[in-house]
Amino acid sequence: MHYMKYATASLKSIHANTKHRFAQQHALNLYRKDALYSFIPKNACSTMRLSVAMANGFIKNKRDYNWIHQNNGTFSAELRDLVRCQYAFVILRDPFSRLVSAYLDKIVGRDLDLWSYVDLHDRSIKPEAVTFEFFVRSLLDTDIRDGNIHWRPQQDFLVFENYDDYFSIENLSSASKTLKEKIDLKVVDARPLTAHQTSGYKPLKEGSPFSLSPVKLFEMKNAGYLPRPKDMFNAELIEIVAEVYNGDIALYKQKITDAKSPLYKKLLKQK
Repeated sequence: MHYMKYATASLKSIHANTKHRFAQQHALNLYRKDALYSFIPKNACSTMRLSVAMANGFIKNKRDYNWIHQNNGTFSAELRDLVRCQYAFVILRDPFSRLVSAYLDKIVGRDLDLWSYVDLHDRSIKPEAVTFEFFVRSLLDTDIRDGNIHWRPQQDFLVFENYDDYFSIENLSSASKTLKEKIDLKVVDARPLTAHQTSGYKPLKEGSPFSLSPVKLFEMKNAGYLPRPKDMFNAELIEIVAEVYNGDIALYKQKITDAKSPLYKKLLKQK
């Protein structure tokens, strides 16, 4: 049996329990297997949402990929689905790497999420002022940290206390094999269809990239360069992330044992 993680977080009606409702909304049905996948943005979620849509028979092939962007909630679980779930899985990510990915994609890429981030500051900041250093410091504010799903703590997305499998984005090939064996789910790689990935870029040699403006980083990205994730952190930023995402780090440490040298291990040694 899968027990609900946040059911008793509030004594209100379950429909008014915001923590549970948020997690439930991000639990996606794989109908043919009575299975649920908890999707967490920046954790291979485009690949998995495409794979779920194809497994449920809503997309025939990858060329209809853009359908998923307007259908995030199409397969969201109802209470009956949660209770009847026979298999549940989630994909976690090293919290430090996830933040870098969110920043380079959403802030540097001037995505709509950049403007929602500016709104979280009551429009008191300019987009070009949002260095990674500024961004991480701002996450000490709960409203800003929880104000966008791309950097909201991963544990908030978990509807169950325990999942049958916890996978990592750092070892997605292993997850793909297991999911095929257990629920006959074919994981369809969406990375060639998106501009989100950071692979294929040359490492940026410039020092302290965490203090560079997003405009400068965007120019360098267009030139084929991106900073290495570990170079985006100094001692202060490591300390902030270790504090703010302590729960995510603890979850990753406990559940993910097959990832090769996750970034948090390297960075926390520097503290």
